[in-house]
Formats: sequence, C-alpha cells, structure tokens
Amino acid sequence: MSSLAGQDWFEKPALKRIFALLNADGGEVRIVGGAVRNALLGLPVADVDMATTLTPDVVVARARAAGIKAVPTGIEHGTVTLVIDGEGFEVTTLRRDVETNGRHAQVAFGTDWQTDAERRDLTINALYADENGEIIDLINGLPDIETGTVRFIGDAATRISEDYLRILRFFRFFAHYGSGRPDADGLRASARAKDKLATLSAERVWSEVKKLLSARDPSRALLWMRQSGVLSEILPETEKWGIDAIHGLVAAEQALGWAVEPMLRLAAIVPPDRERLAALSARLRLSKAEASYLSNWASAPAADPDLKDTALDRLLYRQGVDGMKARLKLALAAARADISAGDTAMQKVARFSTLLARAEKFQKPAFPLSGADVMAAGVEAGPKVGDLLKSLEEKWIDVNFSLNRAALTARLKDMLEH
Repeated sequence: MSSLAGQDWFEKPALKRIFALLNADGGEVRIVGGAVRNALLGLPVADVDMATTLTPDVVVARARAAGIKAVPTGIEHGTVTLVIDGEGFEVTTLRRDVETNGRHAQVAFGTDWQTDAERRDLTINALYADENGEIIDLINGLPDIETGTVRFIGDAATRISEDYLRILRFFRFFAHYGSGRPDADGLRASARAKDKLATLSAERVWSEVKKLLSARDPSRALLWMRQSGVLSEILPETEKWGIDAIHGLVAAEQALGWAVEPMLRLAAIVPPDRERLAALSARLRLSKAEASYLSNWASAPAADPDLKDTALDRLLYRQGVDGMKARLKLALAAARADISAGDTAMQKVARFSTLLARAEKFQKPAFPLSGADVMAAGVEAGPKVGDLLKSLEEKWIDVNFSLNRAALTARLKDMLEH
C-alpha cells in the first residue's frame, strides 16, 4: 500500500480541514506515527497525530482564526490539540533533540522532516502521510512494516540512551506488531541498559507494561524480556515464579472469547503472595483498583474442581467475585493447557468451566437483618450489636442464604434468651 487515500478515517472532513489550514501560506503538515502504521497493517486507526513545520503559536493563531478550538496539551514540547466535531488531533511542531538524559529530552523546534524522523524511536512509528495520503518513508520503515520487524532508528544503544523507556517500548511494540525473533541489535542494547530502567518513574514503567500486557498475545515478548533480563528488572516477582502460565491463558482467551485483561495476565506471572503483591503495587504505583484486584486474587483460595456449587456461592459472598473469578480463569486455562494429560484434565476443564459460569452469574444476596433490627430486639447500641449481627450472618451463609428475615429474627430472639 503506497497511499491511504480512500480509507474512511483519512477522508473525514475534520482531517481535511486541518490539512487545508496548516498547509497554507508556506506551512506543511503530515500525519505521523500510529495512524500511518495501523493503516498500513490493516488495523483500526484511533488517534490521528500530525507533525507540522509551523510553530505552536502559529498553529494556535490559525486555528482560532478559523474557529477551531486549540488546546495547549503539551505546548512546551510543541504539541497543540485541535478539536473539530468533538474529535481531537494532536499537532506537534517538528523537533530536534538539544539534550537528552535518558528520561527527558530538551528539544528545539525545526522544519527538517529528516531530522524529525531520525529522532523518533522505531522505524514503524516514523512514517508520514501527506494530504493526498501518499506515504513518506525517510528511515526505510516500510520494509519493516511488511516483515513485522520492530527496529530502532539508527543505532539502538543511542536511541535507548536518549530515553530508557524505549527498552519497554521496544518489547511493547514487538508484542503488538512483531513477528519472528526481536531485532538482534535492539535486544542486545536493551539487555545491556536494563539497569537504567530503575531511573524511570514508576508511572511510566507501569503504563508501558500494562500496554504490553494488553497485546493480543504478549507471550513471545515476555519470553524475550525474561531472556534479556529486562522482565526481572521491572517485575522481580516473576523471577522464580515464571511466565509459563501466560501461554495457556492466551490460548484460553482466544478459544473461549474472553476479553483481554492485563491484570489477569499479570496475576498469571506473579506468585499469589499478598505481601509481595502489596510491595509490587506500591513500587509501580498501581491504582487502588489494580492493587485491590491483585490482593483479592491472592486472598482467594486456590480453585478446587471438587468444590460444590453451594460452597462456591459461600466463597463468592465471603471473598468477593473478582478474586475467585481470576482464580477460576487461571485454573481453567491451566487445565486446558494440560488437556493431553488425559481424562482427569478434561474433567477439570469441564468442572472449572461450570464453576466459572456460576461465578459470572453470581449476584451477592442481601443479608435480611440490620443493626436496627438487633437494637429493636432490646440490645443497646455498642459492640454487641455488631457481634450478634456477624454471628447471625455467618449462620445465614452456612445454610446457603436460605434463612429469611422471620427465621433470622427468631434465631436472634433465641440467642438473646439463652
């Protein structure tokens, strides 16, 4: 494919309007990066990023004169977001690096497309398209698109030394777009600089890891991360635990139509140790929801194929649904991967499938009594109210939630009389 013309996303009036606005009066703008890459690979195009020879102040002035909203989302780096019909287009002035320190670059604005291309990280991310949809390849990236090669522009070690996050980006893009083995130079340079990952902010590291774990099949990328020592550098919890379970999980996702869950994939490659996972969550600054997911999974008991349906319901009530669902999914995936072991593995697959289906349909029942009911029975406000309520709730759970309000009230009365 040598042109993007005719593709629906490329023919949008909003995009045409930006081309007309910024290509006028000596300016030039091109689409760059992910939109071009995905279009060439036949993948959906979501965000459209653009590069221009115009400085940010000129972009803003032209946009406002044309009645287009301009948001200075990263103006110190040359980026302005133009919003048309509710859709945002990031427009960034061509740049050259003045100084790099492995984490951030000081840049100067320029007008040289070759310099702008050469300062980018990977060849598949540095392709441009003009207003006619023609592809402009200044770094020989098109052959890499065709072969699924994820390769640094120029010298891999130099690119990495400019921003050490590029180590993780190398593996992330390999997970999403690569085929065969990773580029040897990129792999070697990543392994040599892996200790520099410790200089990066936790937020940047976790963002890249989460994106990598969102790939359709991240197993090959994780394998090479382990081989190069990069995985142990950022997730030392995987070192003795291993990543073998990821293959079975990906196979189960694809066969059973499960949505990709980065947190479940993370759970598949780390030990179910609450203390270590709490440390991981703090180190990588996971969100409260993400940290809670790992904690709930580690706290839930291991999935047992002999577990009765009613016993599962009690566990789901006590432990919460998310942790048990994660346990059951990983157990089902492992059993499917072991299917060649014979009838026992097949029986486990069938049973875990049944238990998982039940867990997914589970709706936590509401306990019929409250503290007000206990006090209405003559108990003064205080710790005893909570103790009685908890005791009654445990009895209610043990009989599979079958006691109604009247039966529980009668039990409460009996407890108070004795």
